[in-house]
Amino acid sequence: MSFIELFTSTISYIGVALLLLLIGIILFEVTTKNKEFELIKNGNKAAVYAFGGRILGLGIVLYSSISNSINVLDMVIWGSVAIVMQIIVFYLAEWLTPKFNVTKAIDEDNQAIGLFLLFLSVSIGLIIAGSLTY
Repeated sequence: MSFIELFTSTISYIGVALLLLLIGIILFEVTTKNKEFELIKNGNKAAVYAFGGRILGLGIVLYSSISNSINVLDMVIWGSVAIVMQIIVFYLAEWLTPKFNVTKAIDEDNQAIGLFLLFLSVSIGLIIAGSLTY
């Protein structure tokens, strides 16, 4: 491949991955009871941790979909599957932690819960990313 072809391919992957990341962020924002953007605007650190973890988790699964794809379309398919899986598994994990109300804890700026959600999102992202192989 020539430099131009490699450069164009790289730009294509970056652009599509950023679009998928934006879609994943929007899907998380729409499906959560908390409105993290508003909470973050008001200085809620727990919301920053939880939301930042979701972004990291999405970035990890998208990285894996890029590195394991054979072309941009393949990356879009597996990146989309990974985003949906990230959201489903995150909510499943949240549902399995009934000892505290996550939505209420984030609204109240419980930073321990925010950090827990950050680590949970990154862990889920790593597990899904490791599973996106041929």
